[in-house]
Amino acid sequence: MSESLPVRCPACRRSHRYTAQAYPCACGAPVAAPLDPDRVPAAVGERSWHEEWVTVRCGSCGTRGEWPHPELGCPCGTVLRIPVTGEREEAPAAGGPRRSTAPTVPIRTARDAVTAAVLYLRRLGHDDIRRADQRPTSGIGLAGRGVLAQLAPSARRATPRDVECLWLTAMTESAACLYFSLSGYSGEARARADALDVPLFVLEPSGAARPENAPAVALDADADAS
Repeated sequence: MSESLPVRCPACRRSHRYTAQAYPCACGAPVAAPLDPDRVPAAVGERSWHEEWVTVRCGSCGTRGEWPHPELGCPCGTVLRIPVTGEREEAPAAGGPRRSTAPTVPIRTARDAVTAAVLYLRRLGHDDIRRADQRPTSGIGLAGRGVLAQLAPSARRATPRDVECLWLTAMTESAACLYFSLSGYSGEARARADALDVPLFVLEPSGAARPENAPAVALDADADAS
């Protein structure tokens, strides 16, 4: 069970109770960041990629993963970053490790969309996902060993140029690539992706990644079979 912690907003002094959100490890066991009751939550100001993530070890399989840093939105408008402790020991899940075929997280914000994309990439076997060194012309770039992904978390549908830029960047880095979008793709973008063999996925509100073209269907099938 995820732990719960009393939290007071430093801006309006309103009291809350925060429960750490659990995410599914690749083995299927729930993993939640360990909350630190001895430290005071801080208001989130300017964001940085490093501060958005925290390393937590799964107590079931021992895998160390990067998960979203716990945050709480106060009705006064302040966003609080909840302090966490070091890695904790989790009790093994009953029945031993198991593999989740579709780890998801409900998407309400762009940050949730990034989390869902990272979870899907881990499902494909990429456990070293980080922010891409080269920022894409639009959206958010994610990278791991041998893979490059682009996420479009806005209401704008991806264009042929978006697909081509991702493909060209992946070619220069000798990496495979795939595209995630919240709003889908134009017909021209789909045609260009099919020609370049770029898998296209749409992130549904549930957090599930839905294959949108033949390369994506094949990639998703390989993930299920592994």
